[in-house]
Amino acid sequence: MSENKRAITFRSIILMVIIVLVFPFLPMFISGIWAWWEAWAYAILSILGFVLSRALAARRHPDILAERARSMEMKDAKPWDKILSPMLAFGSLLILIVAGLDKHYGWTQPFSLSSKITALVVIFLGYVFGSWALIENRFFSGVVRIQTDRGHHVVTTGPYRFIRHPGYSGALWTYLAMPFLLDSLWALIPMILLVFVLVVRTSLEDKTLQEELPGYKEYAQKTRFRLVPGMW
Repeated sequence: MSENKRAITFRSIILMVIIVLVFPFLPMFISGIWAWWEAWAYAILSILGFVLSRALAARRHPDILAERARSMEMKDAKPWDKILSPMLAFGSLLILIVAGLDKHYGWTQPFSLSSKITALVVIFLGYVFGSWALIENRFFSGVVRIQTDRGHHVVTTGPYRFIRHPGYSGALWTYLAMPFLLDSLWALIPMILLVFVLVVRTSLEDKTLQEELPGYKEYAQKTRFRLVPGMW
């Protein structure tokens, strides 16, 4: 059995199916309201974004899905990221859960249609930008580690020409827009917490790469911004 097949186990397949096909529908499950076009739009966009990005990434880098599937088992993963990585991976569920509760109990008055269309566009662009990073970067692992076993080197092409952590940047814009698409002011609370975790992880990962990955410090001097162009 090849390394890739060993890494993509039955358990990981079941978990992936739940994440991809069940989690995006949480707002509707929780609220009991299925005639909710905003939630349907988010679910469809989330599923298509996940499936297409992984398919394109695997086509370009056949070993990337195996790397991501086994990333939490890696002994050289940074200890702090074994905490932060799951928090980011599943943190968006809190936004969906709170949005579903908000819809069920009617805590928040609906936002304007233009606000929700804008939020949907931002989420779409966030997925596109983050997916571009995944497709471009063979070393886009699920945890922070220096992948000496895979010939880890600095990637400076694609979105990495503009920003050092485009995957996180795409996720950031998606998180920011989700409460507005799903009509939930209360969902801003988990969103703010999630953004805080994202910023902390970005900072720690960038520090690790500058200290341990040859050439990254020079790359950081040329590509100034980590997460938000013009700001940080």
